Amino acid sequence: VGANVNGKANFLPIAWFMQAARRPPKVAVALNRAHYTNQGIKENKTFSVCIPSEDMVAATDHCGLVSGSKADKSGVFEVFYGKLKTAPLITECPVNIECSLDKVVDNGSNELFIGNIVSTYTEEKYLTDGAVDLKKTKPFMLSLNDHQYHVLGKPKAKAWNVGKNFKP
Repeated sequence: VGANVNGKANFLPIAWFMQAARRPPKVAVALNRAHYTNQGIKENKTFSVCIPSEDMVAATDHCGLVSGSKADKSGVFEVFYGKLKTAPLITECPVNIECSLDKVVDNGSNELFIGNIVSTYTEEKYLTDGAVDLKKTKPFMLSLNDHQYHVLGKPKAKAWNVGKNFKP
């Protein structure tokens, strides 16, 4: 997740990110309320969700190891800005999602930021038939159980199909 804080781009890897609505398109990200990035999201009413590829794992992990309140992370990645001008996006990421803040939900130790998707940025090389192709973007995810980053494997089954003939 990216946000400008005190005029500088700041990035934070997160474990909880999801599609919040299809129409209108929204995403939700959960950040511990103590994170430095939160103040930038609230100040600017914008944020980004940047999906790194597996070759960006060390730089991404670094952004989670140091706080933006103690270290300037604006130079870790090449940054660009889209329509909103205040949501930093990462050139090296295969997919960047630019969001305007819709609402903040108090969720215990976390704040849930719900954003309206304003624009999505990618390159043709990451698409198949006009859609983002996970095999080409090579994203990774965090497993909290074993504290490991995992890459996606081969598809297992077709969603909304494999269970049609299942008999309990």
